[in-house]
Amino acid sequence: MIVEDEALLALELEFEVEAAGHVVVGTAASRKAAFDILEQSKPDFAFVDVHLSDGPTGIDIGRRLAEKDVPFVFVTGNIKRIPEDFVGAIGAIEKPYTMNGLQNALTYISAAVAGGDSVTPPPGLILAS
Repeated sequence: MIVEDEALLALELEFEVEAAGHVVVGTAASRKAAFDILEQSKPDFAFVDVHLSDGPTGIDIGRRLAEKDVPFVFVTGNIKRIPEDFVGAIGAIEKPYTMNGLQNALTYISAAVAGGDSVTPPPGLILAS
């Protein structure tokens, strides 16, 4: 699942996720659209921008994902907007990111979600403490 209100970034992220062999179950640009996707499916993982078309609602989406035990990372241009506890996120990827950085983060996240504890986090992925 991708939660991003900038269309070009959402398309690039979707392309990278699918190129890595994953399926994107939905893309949302607002809290309502994200909640609608979560009512219809349970994604294996989500990328969530903090500030969306309806304001800084990515934090609310993160809380909902955590309640549903869906692993996620924030993708944001302002890490300071994320609460100290990361509301249950694995971590965050800071914008602007490179495609190589995103691919490395996706590889790490995929392994971590699959239970690979010994995987080293790549630079550019800020892990929640």
